[in-house]
Amino acid sequence: MGLIEWAQKWGIPLEAVDELRDMFGLVSNYYPGRLEGKLEAVVSADVRLEAAEKGGVLWRNNVGATFDQQGNFIRYGLCNDSKGVNKRFKSSDLIGIKPVVIGEQHVGHTIGQFCARETKRVGWTFRDIDREKAQLRFIELVISMGGDACFATGTGTL
Repeated sequence: MGLIEWAQKWGIPLEAVDELRDMFGLVSNYYPGRLEGKLEAVVSADVRLEAAEKGGVLWRNNVGATFDQQGNFIRYGLCNDSKGVNKRFKSSDLIGIKPVVIGEQHVGHTIGQFCARETKRVGWTFRDIDREKAQLRFIELVISMGGDACFATGTGTL
């Protein structure tokens, strides 16, 4: 069960869910005006540059399936082990690692935290369609395991 299904089960208004997402960074803030009217590809490039500036790295995560030259069916991308898995979890557009310095037992050590960004055009809002619900499930899974993930509509996400 994803966040939207849970909210519907308990009669929580979508406005409250949107506020909760904002509070926990599930939809990133962006610098107003800077990327206004830009397409998802521009946002994606901008988010990747920001990650690099902060010492992280994000790679494009293409997901799909095709036949190779020998006729073998090949699935590629994260969460694409089967059609069923891919329908339930849609991995984010950008996958990477960011440096994090953590507490006592690792004082002075830097660890790499898994991070994922599902890039969207500037001005995008969650529409509660199956694809976006599957993307949100992946984001929620990453967060639940200690990773860092969100929908990204511009810079200010890493």
